[in-house]
Amino acid sequence: MKLNTNGNVYTFCYAAVMVIIVAFLLAFVSSALSGIQNANVENDTKGQILTALGYDKAAVNIGEVYEQNVKDSLWDKESLQMKPYDGKFKTSYGAAIKSGELHVFTATAADGSKAYVIPVTGRGLWGGLWGYIAIDQAKQTVLGTYFYHEGETAGLGALIGDRPFQEQFIGKPIFAEGVEGIALTVVKNGTPKKGEYEIDGITGATLTSNGVAGMIQNGLGAYITFINNK
Repeated sequence: MKLNTNGNVYTFCYAAVMVIIVAFLLAFVSSALSGIQNANVENDTKGQILTALGYDKAAVNIGEVYEQNVKDSLWDKESLQMKPYDGKFKTSYGAAIKSGELHVFTATAADGSKAYVIPVTGRGLWGGLWGYIAIDQAKQTVLGTYFYHEGETAGLGALIGDRPFQEQFIGKPIFAEGVEGIALTVVKNGTPKKGEYEIDGITGATLTSNGVAGMIQNGLGAYITFINNK
């Protein structure tokens, strides 16, 4: 029997077969590339940590520099001790922090000083925020930061991902006399400063700036037993 290539049945069957073939090819390609994608995400996360430590991630071999200068550990709030972390490297820390798994990166900063890096997470105007705050060995001063976002407004809230905003934090105190708990925060741009622990937010991005302030306050606050442990 001659196949009617102009009929509806043929068209439907042909379309169904093509959809199956394309879906199979996409699944195969996705599976084949997943290892590369995961490696790229891990490398980018390590680069973010190194940026907080003052390294130029675009100018160094991220894998090598991270391996030589950064150690991932866990802070135990009960024993007030640092414990080694031997698990798989994480590329996000929100869920870990909520569950009480407090990662602390013991590191050597780009200037050769000893430092700690604390991961922080929060919410902006349109989605999640995250970052890393490097503090000095005495746990009093910020050495550097890295912040980024899921989808803040380009040219406004998205500027938290740019170095000019992040570099404002360098050298700022975490605590201040007369301020209970974590003093370091972000305030509306142009607001008279109460102290050097206040950072100018981004003009026109009040909600994102507030999100960064909350991320810092809550993020460092979750690690307060570590920071206060001398």
